[in-house]
Amino acid sequence: MLDANTTAQLKSYLGNLRRPIELVASLDASPKSAEMRALVEEVAAQSDLVTARFDGDDARRPSFAIRADEGRAEAVFAGLPMGHEFTSLILALLHVGGHPPKEEAELLDAVRGLAKDDGDDFVFETFFSLSCQNCPDVVQALNIMAALNPNIRHTAIDGALFQDEVERRQVMAVPAVFLNGEPFGQGRMDLAQIVAKLDTGAVARAAEKIAAKEPFDVLVVGGGPGGAAAAIYAARKGIRTGIVAERFGGQVLDTLGIENFISIQHTEGPKLAAQLEAHVKDYEVDVMNVQEAAELIPGGATGLHEVKLKSGASVKGKTVILSTGARWRQMGVPGEAEYRNKGVAYCPHCDGPLFKGKRVAVIGGGNSGVEAAIDLAGLVAHVTLIEFDSQLRADAVLQTKLRSLPNVTIITSALTIEVLGNGEKVVGLRYRDRNKDDEHLVELEGIFVQIGLIPNTEWLGDVLALSDRGEIEVDARGATSQPGIFAAGDVTTVPYKQIVIAMGEGSKASLSAFDHLIRSGG
Repeated sequence: MLDANTTAQLKSYLGNLRRPIELVASLDASPKSAEMRALVEEVAAQSDLVTARFDGDDARRPSFAIRADEGRAEAVFAGLPMGHEFTSLILALLHVGGHPPKEEAELLDAVRGLAKDDGDDFVFETFFSLSCQNCPDVVQALNIMAALNPNIRHTAIDGALFQDEVERRQVMAVPAVFLNGEPFGQGRMDLAQIVAKLDTGAVARAAEKIAAKEPFDVLVVGGGPGGAAAAIYAARKGIRTGIVAERFGGQVLDTLGIENFISIQHTEGPKLAAQLEAHVKDYEVDVMNVQEAAELIPGGATGLHEVKLKSGASVKGKTVILSTGARWRQMGVPGEAEYRNKGVAYCPHCDGPLFKGKRVAVIGGGNSGVEAAIDLAGLVAHVTLIEFDSQLRADAVLQTKLRSLPNVTIITSALTIEVLGNGEKVVGLRYRDRNKDDEHLVELEGIFVQIGLIPNTEWLGDVLALSDRGEIEVDARGATSQPGIFAAGDVTTVPYKQIVIAMGEGSKASLSAFDHLIRSGG
């Protein structure tokens, strides 16, 4: 199962185990069970502290549990944790084996203290796909919780392997988390976000701590590439720097392959996001994560600017840098919101495997839409690409590849007007031919929307000058219409929404903020 290099790395990692662990596999006669047996045996062979059994009684087969402390610490994988989830396997082995997670001590104490009012266990199940770049964060967070708290159990389930269960439980997007059989969360969540949902007092305690903070010289709002760069540049000036982030990494977390980040031939979004966060934490930056901005109150040329948060707290800064990024643009047609995560999806890498052998549509003929159609064509029965313009807008090399695929239909000059469903899931879409002005029905099971981005500026109201697209208007120095407030990245009018550009703009905005502080006597 594992090559020599991976086996050597695994052996090295398992040297950090602090207590014995037991792998308990539940298998059947399937080829996947044979692969799981081989994987479990290989893992057990790398450490004297790891033993393996093959007499498990889990109804999901193949699956295996990682157990310690007489079963009081346990993480379960239903399916082979390879691909993006191999790191989740290694971390689960270490954390169940007593190696401390790299999380803040206060957060880990909150995990240990979680308990249900009725005394029952928290039983979590996470459906993932091996190509999903957001799934490992959720799987790893819940595995940490299961390793630390005997009242918490977690099973990570490969949706592509257990498709009957996926169909029965109407899972159409990953990661999908269930708690005690009921839907708990959809999409990427980190440990702090999960704990905040379970511990109702956590939000209030965090807000109280934030409200007590002294004003910052530079307050950055947003934890994507632009915000991270701004925070680093400010901290390096030796000034008091804080960063408020709803989720550190921003939309980079939803990006699979990155091959145009100069000097790095290839990386992946979650990996880059983790590196950004680690780099920021190398400096004296006060990181306030899992905090969403709700209102901006400018302080004028010399006053303190205030950012109110949805948690109820507020934080102030002599200067503010807004880098709140953008999100997937929605079609805005009937049925889209109703069937989101029930067939309407926005991440082909994450959710594509759930539509194996089915018919899907991709909305959008730019680079992202054509790339999505190419990727999906290798998984699904048929892809219909629908583009509003009279021709595709993607790079020529991508168009050539797309047209070479036998299970792809391309429809141009088409306006999607309705998503159709049966009350539980998508069954088709309706579009209008813009040339003939007649309507057509496409029967399918999934729709992947790839029509660009919309800036996250609704919370600003009319405080700053915005473009007709809702982007923050900035000058060549990153300054907004309010003195002392700057902006950077995808949320601004700066063209070309790219990671490297956002980083440059964040750095520039930070230097401009520092210059403003000097000139205003701040």
